[in-house]
Amino acid sequence: MKKLISLMAILAIIFASNCSRIPENNDPVIGIWSRVETQNISDAGKQTIREEWIFNDAYLGRYHRYNGSGLEIKTDFGWEQVDGIYTIKYPGLDIPNHYVSMEETAEGVMLQERDGNVLAHRE
Repeated sequence: MKKLISLMAILAIIFASNCSRIPENNDPVIGIWSRVETQNISDAGKQTIREEWIFNDAYLGRYHRYNGSGLEIKTDFGWEQVDGIYTIKYPGLDIPNHYVSMEETAEGVMLQERDGNVLAHRE
């Protein structure tokens, strides 16, 4: 009887481990994307703002915003892709969702918003 219970326990473990596999995500957006803007703040100087999106394969990512050399915002985001349109959501922040598509140009691959503005370039 103990052998039968042991066999059933082994089979249950094997069955449970086979059913819990996460499907592989090979989406081309996975990686690091960035945008750099330089703004004139006065006659004396300029201010550089760098934004960075790091997409991972679990439909999550990390967003950084640097003002000069200092980190201004660091937060997580969620993303999804439906029919070539990527939705980037920033839970807990007042940043609106971004709806972008991936476009390839002579300058490289970029994420382009619906209105034609470039959100970020692939690094």
